[in-house]
Amino acid sequence: MRFTSAQEAAIRADNRELLVSAAAGSGKTAVLVERIVRLIVERGVSIDRMLIVTFTRAAAGEMRERLETRLNEAAVENPRLARQADLVSMAQISTIHSYCQQVVRQNFQRCGVDPQFMLADERTRAAYCCLLYTSDAADD
Repeated sequence: MRFTSAQEAAIRADNRELLVSAAAGSGKTAVLVERIVRLIVERGVSIDRMLIVTFTRAAAGEMRERLETRLNEAAVENPRLARQADLVSMAQISTIHSYCQQVVRQNFQRCGVDPQFMLADERTRAAYCCLLYTSDAADD
């Protein structure tokens, strides 16, 4: 794939953290996949030592699939990358919500929450917010 100069800059950026924000279909996933492969190849970073977060489950799944495919392709020239492709299934690639939920579950005592907590779905949140609004209004 040919990248624009801005995309190439994101791929080659040497800072440890990087936020890539762009419109749908603009190549964000491809840029991030290349950045990750570059870190593995040039810096020796293992995929299972990275935290890769997205905003949707679909994007996280797509990222995982593309990384595995790209690493398997690169393994033809660099056999060490075959191991990295195998590690993709264990890599921390998830939504920001899933990652935060995992952190809270692992540290529930420090967070002061019940270890059996559950995330509310959209319907539950809407009903709860409505109840809060109704009960607040009733107090006036």
